[in-house]
Amino acid sequence: MSNVLAIAAATRTLRNLLLTQMPALDPELSDLEVTLQPPDLARKGISKAQLNLFLYQVVGNAAWSNLDMPGRVRPGESAPPALALNLHYLITAWGRGESDSEALSHRVLAAAMSTLHDRAVLDGNDIRNALPNNDLAAQIERVRITLLPQSVEELSKLWTAFQTNYRVSAAYEATVVLIDSQAAARAPLPVLRRGPQDRGVIATAGAVPVLDALTYPHARTALRLGEDIVLGGRRLGTDHALVRFSSLRLDTPVDLPPLAGDTAGTLGVHLADTVEDTDAASRWAPGIYTVALLLQPPGLPPLLSNELPLVLAPTITLGALAAAAGDIAVNLTCLPRIRDGQRVFLLFGDRLLTPQSVSNPADAHQPSALAFQVPAVSAGTYTLRLRVDGADSIPVDDSGSVPTFAANQQVVVT
Repeated sequence: MSNVLAIAAATRTLRNLLLTQMPALDPELSDLEVTLQPPDLARKGISKAQLNLFLYQVVGNAAWSNLDMPGRVRPGESAPPALALNLHYLITAWGRGESDSEALSHRVLAAAMSTLHDRAVLDGNDIRNALPNNDLAAQIERVRITLLPQSVEELSKLWTAFQTNYRVSAAYEATVVLIDSQAAARAPLPVLRRGPQDRGVIATAGAVPVLDALTYPHARTALRLGEDIVLGGRRLGTDHALVRFSSLRLDTPVDLPPLAGDTAGTLGVHLADTVEDTDAASRWAPGIYTVALLLQPPGLPPLLSNELPLVLAPTITLGALAAAAGDIAVNLTCLPRIRDGQRVFLLFGDRLLTPQSVSNPADAHQPSALAFQVPAVSAGTYTLRLRVDGADSIPVDDSGSVPTFAANQQVVVT
């Protein structure tokens, strides 16, 4: 692997190689100068034969970008991959003076290309001598130099970007330069035991229950505390089973025992109200849930079915069922209790209102208290609904043969 001096080390190695080898190939180039300037600045103040080596592009090496470096990590360990780079260089040749009447620039270019062809793999000693403290020579892959074909259009774009006149030139690629990542590797301890008593992997086939449908009471689209739902599906049973209710508003899921269904392939679930379960007010939160069947057979890992959505509607109690026309105050209580961060609205007839206050008594068994201000209310009967996280309270009385709006969910304004 190599450090952050790797790119500079590769460039300096190439310059030293060209500077020492080109005059040996062509004695006419004894006064050759090799520079590392941008092409538009390279010729300033120089009149003798010259070769300019310019790093014009650095691209990632796809083959090495996602490979673990041998010797750094072992199987089962992980570490960020090395920064793998391909370096693109442009070599540009000049003769003596400005006219180049004897085509000396062509001899410069030919000598450079011959040198890079014969020494296409950079020597480790040359790399170490090129720049102090670089360790490019120690990387696992050697740096190779190859001619990079360029079309006339590509060369034209390059020289246009340099904003200078075109000179005889060629492009080369140096690959690959691997810069070691400084991020820490992770080496977990070896696994000594696979599960309890080193039993290894436990496989079960065809045992996971599947939920296909969820049915609310009275063909509604939401459930209240104190009511039952029916789950339909396949491979459903009550032995070693729990129905799991999960919500983003709950710290932990609520698990309830299922009841045998009235028909094959069904299970019932009862959500206790505050009379049956004194902690129900704080155990639940109004809003959207997911429901799944959890099987916990002895000696086997738990099995969890797929999930179905469920809406738990708030149950509200109005403080007053009558009011005088004009600006009126609406006070109500809500079960289950409102949790921090829940979005709450009051639907007063067809008007949507935000609460003036939402408070939870210190006694966790008590409902939340909410206060609303409704401006400019004219005479009439208004049905109220409380919406919490998208779940609306149910203002319907299903006790008769035909559903009607419940009187205790309405305010009569006179």
